[in-house]
Amino acid sequence: VQLQASGGGLVQAGGSLRLSCAASGRISVVTAMGWYRQAPGKQRELVAKIYDAGTINYADSVKGRFTISRDSAKNTVYLQMNSLKPEDTAVYYCYGDIGWARRDYWGQGTLVTVSS
Repeated sequence: VQLQASGGGLVQAGGSLRLSCAASGRISVVTAMGWYRQAPGKQRELVAKIYDAGTINYADSVKGRFTISRDSAKNTVYLQMNSLKPEDTAVYYCYGDIGWARRDYWGQGTLVTVSS
């Protein structure tokens, strides 16, 4: 299984970006997909996660600004990021809980830079 993320870039504060992540390979079941991020000098943290049953978790810092969605038919997850702040600057990693063995998979990371 591979996760391919795209959509990062440079944006001014208050702007928007949309990240996409597609899972490919031998996929039997997808329990959850989502996004984590890691800023310089900080630990990786959960941004948003969506479960197959529809439950969604957001980090408190992004609630009301970010929206996660999923196209189950395409095994693709999206993260719409609005009202971006400089503190959102980080490498964003796509995540998937995939397969009957509930194994974690990670994408290659995409850099989001928000200028003030």
